[in-house]
Order: sequence, then structure tokens, then C-alpha cells
Amino acid sequence: MNGGRDALHMAPAALHHPREKVRVSCLIVQSDKTLLLEVDHESAEECRRSIAPFAELERAPEHVHTYRITPLALWNARAAGHDAEQVVDALIRFSRFPVPHSLLVDIAETMDRYGRLRLVGDPAHGLVLESSDRAVLEEVVRSSKLKGMLGDRLGEDSVAVHPSERGNLKQALLKIGWPAEDLAGYVDGEAHPIELDQDGWELRGYQKEAAESFHAGGSGVVVLPCGAGKTVVGAAAMALTGATTLILVTNTVSVHQWRSELLRRTSLTEDEIGEYSGARKEIRPVTIATYQVMAARRKGVYTHLELFDARDWGLVSTTRCTCSPRRSSG
Repeated sequence: MNGGRDALHMAPAALHHPREKVRVSCLIVQSDKTLLLEVDHESAEECRRSIAPFAELERAPEHVHTYRITPLALWNARAAGHDAEQVVDALIRFSRFPVPHSLLVDIAETMDRYGRLRLVGDPAHGLVLESSDRAVLEEVVRSSKLKGMLGDRLGEDSVAVHPSERGNLKQALLKIGWPAEDLAGYVDGEAHPIELDQDGWELRGYQKEAAESFHAGGSGVVVLPCGAGKTVVGAAAMALTGATTLILVTNTVSVHQWRSELLRRTSLTEDEIGEYSGARKEIRPVTIATYQVMAARRKGVYTHLELFDARDWGLVSTTRCTCSPRRSSG
């Protein structure tokens, strides 16, 4: 009984014993490459910014958001200048539990695949695929999935690429696990002067930064929340590019919204902006088309895809690109 009373009396003293504060992190990293982020945690926002370059958001319920690390996300991060060490550091820093070693190894190996192949412009052969790893190039050249996309072998470390197959080749290389770093650049389209008319308004800092970053890179995806002014960013990018522009939107309401914003915020006139929808088929220096029209088929033929070749477009802008039509895998 005394032992019991002694133990009972000692318990409260033990509870009040000073201890070092244990920091509980906000992220759970799982071996299946999913990340669980506790959004109410004090470091959640910092963690979100750290993992955003290499993890894709899958689900966002109220308290815990689910991200996934995919090869494509890792390669995109690599293309944006992030390396495997930065990715691993972010996971270890914010993870509540030890990160599976096999996952860290897989991340390093996956990111190391980026850059082994490069698409470059060549004055004599046009478009060329070259490699710093001869074994990788041999694997690619022999792949049946790339049949018809590659031309003559130019040497032990390079092969010609049919210019019309540039996009298809990059997609096929992704599927076989060897993403190509595209250094071939872009051909300037038809010039068309466009200026911002900032009378009574001005670009916000983040809008200007987004437009300038997009223009400097030659391409990209601008992700902003609703109401942040993505149309204004688009107009700013058009002004920086100074070229004929094809804009793809979700519906005719968006067509009219874009038209109104461009007339209000740029030097463009009504005669310079065309609508390509179910109701009208206008092709002008700046043309706004709907996805529905572009995806329309008659007897299995896409009848409006010639719009892409109707002018030498210097800029193509797709709004809400996650809503764009795509082929079904079914």
C-alpha cells in the first residue's frame, strides 16, 4: 500500500518536471510518395511554399491536404532550377516522422534523369536530340514508341528530329522516363504592337512579376487564385510579347470578358480583336476562341484546328487549362 501511495504521490511531480519542448512538424511523408500537410499548423504555409515546386496537390479538404510526388513534378522542379538536395532537405525539414530512405533514393535517381537528353537547334539539321549519356541515347533511338519521330543519326551522341514531331517526341520521352531539356527555343511569330493603357490603374507587383517571368522564360503556367487578375497578367504578357495572339477560353462568357478587359486595359481596338466561337468565326491579330469550338468534330474530323495555322501566332494563351478538352483513355 505504501508503495502504491508513493507512486501515486510521485506522479504529479513527474508531470511538472521541466522538459525540452518537442517540435511537432506539419508534414507526413509516406512511402507511396504522398504527402499529408496539416494546414492549421503554424509552419504549414512555409511548408507549402517549400514543397510546391515538386509536389502536386491532389485533395484539399478542410484540415489535411494531400500532395503527391510524381516523376513529372520532379522533372518540372529540375527544369525550374531545383535539385534533388533541395527536395530532400525540404522533406526532412518538415516531416513529422523519418522519411523512408528508399523514397529519398528514388527522388535523387528520378531527378538525375533530367538533362541527359537535350533538344537543341542546329543551323544545318534544324532540330537535334543530343545526349551526354550515350547509353541513354541508344535506348531512346531503339525505342519503338519513338518510331517516326527521329531522323538520321548525326553522330554517336546526336540524332535529327523531325520538326513537326517536337511536342510528340517530348511527350513520348516523358513516358519512357527520359525527359528532354528543350533548349531549341521558339520562332518569333507575327509581330503586332500591343501596349498596356494604365490610365487610372496600374499592375500590382505580383501581376508584373508573373508577366515578366512568363515572358523571360518564353512559356509557362501562371497560377493565381480567383480574383487575382489572371486576365490582366495575360494582357501584360501580350504587351511584352508584342505579337499576334490566340487566346483559348472555356466559353463565350469568357470570350466577352477577355474582349472587354483587353479593350479597357490595352491599346487594342475592336477591329483588332476577333471572336471565334459557335456564333462567330473572326480571325484577327488577337483572336479569342472557345475550347468547345476547337474540339468540335464532324464525321470524326476536327474541323476548326486550322485556326492554329490561320496566322503565324506569336503567342498562344490557354485560360483555365485544366478544363481544356483532351483525348479519353477509355
